[in-house]
Amino acid sequence: MPLTDHEIAERLEDLPEWQQVGHEIVRRYEIGYDEAVAAVVTIADRARRVQHHAGLDLRADSLTARITTHDAGNVLTAADFDLAYRIDAIVAAHQALPLD
Repeated sequence: MPLTDHEIAERLEDLPEWQQVGHEIVRRYEIGYDEAVAAVVTIADRARRVQHHAGLDLRADSLTARITTHDAGNVLTAADFDLAYRIDAIVAAHQALPLD
C-alpha cells in the first residue's frame, strides 16, 4: 500500500541520510570499491530474502541506493523503508565512511 506524503516524511526523519527524489528514496554512501562490492553482494542476498530490491550504482569511491516499490506502480511503501534500514546496516558493516 502506498504511503502518504506525511508518512514518508515521518519515516525519513528516522533515516536522515536518505532523501526522497520523486517516487524513490535515495542515499549515497562514501565507501571503498572493494568494500562496496562486498556490500552489494550482501544487499542482493538480503533483498532476495525479503523479495524487494534496490537500484544500486557502484562507483570507484561510492555506492548509491535507490528504492521504490515497482510492483505497486513505482510508489513508496513500508517495504522501501524496511529495505533502507537493512541497506544502512549492511553498508555500515562494510566500513562505509561518512560523507562529511
